[in-house]
Amino acid sequence: MKLPASSKTPVKFRIPTLENLVPIRLDIEIDGHRFKDAFTWNPSDPDSEVVVFAKRTVKDLKLPPAFVTQIAQSIQSQLQEFRSYEGQDMYTGEKIVPIKLDLRVNHTLIKDQFLWDLNNFDSDPEVFARTFCKDLGIQDPEVGPAIAFTIREQLYEIAIQSVATARENRLSKKGRRGAEHFPPSKSSGTALEVMKVFNNKYSVVRKRKEWDVYEPIVDILSNEEVDALEAREERLAR
Repeated sequence: MKLPASSKTPVKFRIPTLENLVPIRLDIEIDGHRFKDAFTWNPSDPDSEVVVFAKRTVKDLKLPPAFVTQIAQSIQSQLQEFRSYEGQDMYTGEKIVPIKLDLRVNHTLIKDQFLWDLNNFDSDPEVFARTFCKDLGIQDPEVGPAIAFTIREQLYEIAIQSVATARENRLSKKGRRGAEHFPPSKSSGTALEVMKVFNNKYSVVRKRKEWDVYEPIVDILSNEEVDALEAREERLAR
């Protein structure tokens, strides 16, 4: 589903991708045991699946039984927040938004920046991530899902912001123009300048003048570098 870039008609809240999936992050520590994970969840799945997932995770990873309740509560809390926006209006407005990648997955460090077509509800972050990894020769199978998750997280935040903007617009009743419903970012520029358009599944564009500036950076870290980064992350988490 491709929405007109200048449309003034709001749409009902959802993640602006082909699949309406909720990004879930877990970071739980109990009695010296720590569990971190990131994944997507279908908000249409029955809530009973949350407890089933929590029990299976604790069993598979041999975590203390107390993790079952904590994992289930964290997932349910994040799903409840997502559902609190369902049914509300949101404006896609400015159709091109910046997406940034700055993450480490095991030994692979990825940095990149590109523009995403917010009005393309057929876009698929997972397809883009798989192609990204293939084109750059990334072999770690965990990198693709991590990239897709990062994209979905940012699109989720943008969708939440657009709900707030639509709400403010209704309250103000000033009849602002459609393009003002979503503040244009400095990096979005003029859509006519963009080149390297992939396809409707990716929804990604790179401006010609920024090809060199925002060229993807992929580094493979040594064991020593990974150990140093993990030690630093552990210190910051305390």
